[in-house]
Amino acid sequence: MTITETVTTRPDARTSPVMSMRRVSLLGALFIATGPIAMALYTPAMAEVVTAYGTTNSLVKMTLTLYFAGFACAQLIAGPLSDALGRRPVIIGFMLLFVAASLLALIAPTIETLIAARFIQGIGASAGVAISRALVRDMFEGDESSKIMNLMGIILAVAPAMAPAIGGMAVTHAGWHSVFGLMMVFGLVVITLALWGLKETIVPDRSRLNLRALGQSYLTLLTNRHFMTTTMTIAGSIGAIYALATILPFILMQRLGLSPTVFGLWMLSQSGSFFAGSLVVRRLMQNHSAYRLVTPGLVVIMIGSTLILSLLFVETTVLHVMIPVAVYTFGIAFVMPAMSTAALAPFPKIAGAASSLMGFFQMGAGLFVGSLAALFSNPVIALAVLIPAMGTTACLSYIYYRSNPHLGEPEPRKNAISGPPVGRSWLPPRKD
Repeated sequence: MTITETVTTRPDARTSPVMSMRRVSLLGALFIATGPIAMALYTPAMAEVVTAYGTTNSLVKMTLTLYFAGFACAQLIAGPLSDALGRRPVIIGFMLLFVAASLLALIAPTIETLIAARFIQGIGASAGVAISRALVRDMFEGDESSKIMNLMGIILAVAPAMAPAIGGMAVTHAGWHSVFGLMMVFGLVVITLALWGLKETIVPDRSRLNLRALGQSYLTLLTNRHFMTTTMTIAGSIGAIYALATILPFILMQRLGLSPTVFGLWMLSQSGSFFAGSLVVRRLMQNHSAYRLVTPGLVVIMIGSTLILSLLFVETTVLHVMIPVAVYTFGIAFVMPAMSTAALAPFPKIAGAASSLMGFFQMGAGLFVGSLAALFSNPVIALAVLIPAMGTTACLSYIYYRSNPHLGEPEPRKNAISGPPVGRSWLPPRKD
């Protein structure tokens, strides 16, 4: 039987999706927003945590660093688990872990307990990133997939945009413990909506529950130039948001003296800029393919990077910091939909693993850069050096992606959707 005949007789979920685009967008945005919200609610409380436990800035930074570590690394397990057991049970199980860890953080008697709770929180939140994108790949492709990624980005921008301000007000009026109560409530809402509205989108394959199959999946992805170039484009652009989360609190609150509430309000400019960019992209996608918007987005990112680099030579003020950051995040909105779709397109059978590895590089880039920033005595210099480096990485990765004909195709050939992509354009280059 030919590949074409296989596709003709194979039931394809995309012809009659089990959930609408709107439902997938809403649920996916809630899942993927869990991690950023748990981070954004907490950052205004960091200075209070130092005082409350009588500890050091370094230990409190560990509550953020280990949260990132759990968030990034656990994705490598969550995605393949969802390929093997199904998307629905895995997201619900991980969110239950997130809620339990939030309770532990709320009652943590020592800074060490809080650090452990934050690490477990990161593990619980990790499934949201992997599964939300895998859900889209299960049912949609091409510009249709990019439109869903864009809508998820719009929704995603709203909650984290409000979270720093809400967290700042909660810290001011109810104490720093209250932010973990808010996280518990959010986690319970996500679990309720998943139980009520999420339908299973794959046939679980328990044969994937072995290290050999998992290792083979990741080896396939790591040695695929298409996947790695698109993923590194994403890591250098979106990953900067997570790096900024570890740097900006120490610039705006400790160096410039902003209160937690004012810090949260200023952070609205970052998320608000991403929200505005996502709305512009949605409008442009009515007449243009999402793939045509990536280059303009990267140009904007490089403009933002140049403005951030100028902090080495100008006075450090809130405007000098946040305007360049807002420009950078505006450009990210143009890059995310097409590159997220392109990275996952050739891998329908291991969409969970592909989404997990893409998320790992994205979060891992933020964690790595945030850790490097901790080595700088001056956080402004860290911001001015490291964030432009991430923007440059994104641009160079995309240039390499576009400079190779076999990497430039946004989608695998239509007759390859039932199995591994075929055709010379999706194979590694000949060694000769």
